[in-house]
Amino acid sequence: MDNKPIVNHRDLDVYKRSFDAASEIFRLSKRFPKEETYSLTDQVRRSSRSVCANLAEAWRKRRYKKAFISKLSDSEGEAAETQVWLKFAVDCGHIDAEEARELYQAYANIIRSLVGMIHHADKWVLPQ
Repeated sequence: MDNKPIVNHRDLDVYKRSFDAASEIFRLSKRFPKEETYSLTDQVRRSSRSVCANLAEAWRKRRYKKAFISKLSDSEGEAAETQVWLKFAVDCGHIDAEEARELYQAYANIIRSLVGMIHHADKWVLPQ
């Protein structure tokens, strides 16, 4: 673990992990059948990317504790939604259970990190 200062959202470990997971989902979802393009494929890609997007928004809203927590909560919700879509992808036979298990666990860890940030928001918000 490096001790570089966190200057922007891209420096957050949880952002890096969520970006990597979303990129992996994109790669895996390329194998989904054409009939899933506007449903499962679109949903899992959107929710996984929204984890990162909401983290970026949360970072920019650190002036206001409630807004910061709200965006982190949105990110947490999107991570949980992504887990649901992963389960559907496995159940429909679109991705291998082991690939999904690794991603599901990655999102469980992301959720854990987000909850930690929410519970310790004072560490992250900017002083007034």
